[in-house]
Amino acid sequence: MVQISSLLALSASLIQLCMSAPVTRPEVTLVEHSLIKRSETGPEMGGANFPDPSIIQVGSTWYAFATRTLGTSLHIQIASSPDFVTWSIVKNSDGSQKDALPGLPAWVDTSSPNTWAPDLIQLTDGSFVMYFSAATTSDPSKHCIGAASSSSITGPFTPIGSSALICPLSQGGAIDASGYYDNGKRYIAYKVDGNSMGAGGACNSGVGPYQPTPIMLQSVANDGHTLQGSPTTMLNNNGASDQGIVEAPSLAKSGSTYVLFFSSGCFTTGNYNVNYATSSSITGGYTRAASPLFDTGIDGLSAPGGADIFRDGKHMLFHANSGNGRALYEAVVTISGTKVTA
Repeated sequence: MVQISSLLALSASLIQLCMSAPVTRPEVTLVEHSLIKRSETGPEMGGANFPDPSIIQVGSTWYAFATRTLGTSLHIQIASSPDFVTWSIVKNSDGSQKDALPGLPAWVDTSSPNTWAPDLIQLTDGSFVMYFSAATTSDPSKHCIGAASSSSITGPFTPIGSSALICPLSQGGAIDASGYYDNGKRYIAYKVDGNSMGAGGACNSGVGPYQPTPIMLQSVANDGHTLQGSPTTMLNNNGASDQGIVEAPSLAKSGSTYVLFFSSGCFTTGNYNVNYATSSSITGGYTRAASPLFDTGIDGLSAPGGADIFRDGKHMLFHANSGNGRALYEAVVTISGTKVTA
């Protein structure tokens, strides 16, 4: 009985001590607080119009290339950042904004070129290839994909050849080329711009019947522009639920899983988003995620899309609506199996 009483007394003392002692919790850092609030940053450069950004790193400097901005004669914009946080427009020595692609090839309608969605790759010899989309002389209502090269990351880039690189005009043309390197092979992912032949409404695809807008994968030689074989379909739109559009492909890989980032919906509407799909094979089939990575309303974003993922599978740029147009945003994402978080 004495032993039991002693044990009971000891237990009561321990309970009282635990109740009275302060509870130590791990501190949450400011970085963690900021990540809880939002998973991306922007708009950058004062919300300047910088649509369809692509991303590349040369040395310690990050570069972004973007669709032309309305009201200027520029074809392709450039921005740079020393830290992936602070971005600035690249300018000429006289202070004017630099054009990465000042000269256009013969196949482009120079009266209204509408140069869109550039993407940059670096070859093994250190030179660079830029993919871009532009309106064609044979049918200015449709775009095709071209390539240009430069020994300098900021150009000027010189068009490669006098003909478009990818130009399925009978299917609506092609836009949104994105270069990718995997296991010693180079590829271009792109969108067949079927909604250019759509029934009308937003992005000419606001109402049915909806046209195919497949995201294609084309193998190319090590020079980045010599086509090899025929393209394969990676993903297509699901009709009304996609507003008849999937576009802006960008590939990443984590382990044995390929991740295809893309946008669906029309970029002028709140339906536009940054989505993704995964596959065990680069050619697919690809299984869509249950929900977009970024969508209208997430962290106050409006019509986020046009994302490009760096080859590390982490650093991402995309645009979202701001007062001056479609502004630049950046994010650092994590790929875990078939799940992507930001």
